[in-house]
Amino acid sequence: MSVLVFADSTDGKFKKTAFEVVSYGKKVAEQLGENVVVLTINAADSSELHKYGAEKVLAVSNDSLATFNAKQYAAVVQQAAAKESASVVVVDSSIDGLYLAPLVAVSLEAGYASNVVAAPSSTSPFTVKRKAFSNKAFSNTVISTDKKVIGLAKNSFGIHENAVEGTVEAFDAEVAASGVTSENIERVTGKVTIADADTVVSAGRGLKGPENWGMVEELAEVLGAATACSKPVSDLGWRPHGEHVGQTGKPVASNLYIAIGISGAIQHLAGINASKVKVVINTDPEAPFFKAADYGVVGDAFEVVPKLIEKLKAFKAA
Repeated sequence: MSVLVFADSTDGKFKKTAFEVVSYGKKVAEQLGENVVVLTINAADSSELHKYGAEKVLAVSNDSLATFNAKQYAAVVQQAAAKESASVVVVDSSIDGLYLAPLVAVSLEAGYASNVVAAPSSTSPFTVKRKAFSNKAFSNTVISTDKKVIGLAKNSFGIHENAVEGTVEAFDAEVAASGVTSENIERVTGKVTIADADTVVSAGRGLKGPENWGMVEELAEVLGAATACSKPVSDLGWRPHGEHVGQTGKPVASNLYIAIGISGAIQHLAGINASKVKVVINTDPEAPFFKAADYGVVGDAFEVVPKLIEKLKAFKAA
């Protein structure tokens, strides 16, 4: 028996979430007394996963899998799980992961728990802690099926080095033809993406117009952060829709989330509630965001943000 982990990659490179799911899979394998096996698809260098406990890596190299397709990927994961007699399959809870995991669970006749935030508190019965009610609460979920699929929430378990002398084995999975054709994929280059960012600097209509976004981008550059925005801002065309965070946009689970000129609509708060530290800058002391924030600054963003940038630059220079 084994614990199978799917480590996702983009353009052959692993994201931080890949190292986190491998770290998590290693922990679960230790609790169950099983081996951990990691599945990769078109990754450039799978051997780096040994640092996080990957005892064995099944490396799939197939041009037909260059673009994510949930059905095709699920079939590959199912074949790997069958080959390794996996009792537990671990994936991330990214957008792709949320499409992939249910299909894997159905194919394996397994129970599925998404948005898991910790190692199992018990293996008999198998019990995991999950985020619930738009990250406002937690639930302890028992998975009673023989096989189990776990979707790990981003930035919940952490990345833990646990180096092992592992192996990399080529895995030739059967891939059925896809009925979906991808004509074009546009990705942001040269910037930290929301999905990978430990820090996110977000702004709303309080900035009054797209011409004032320079200071947001400068603050993000100083912090090595990604830029984001509220839904009204993307709807107005001030910023691209890819930067819209919230319940109806992209969920954020960063270590630090800075909200500038965002009042804090319930949909926005639901999408960023998983962030560990939330800072809000707003002129309105009654803005709903202050009730959800860890730190708040009541002030004009056009005065506060430039001073914050100045202090951060001075701190980094020292």
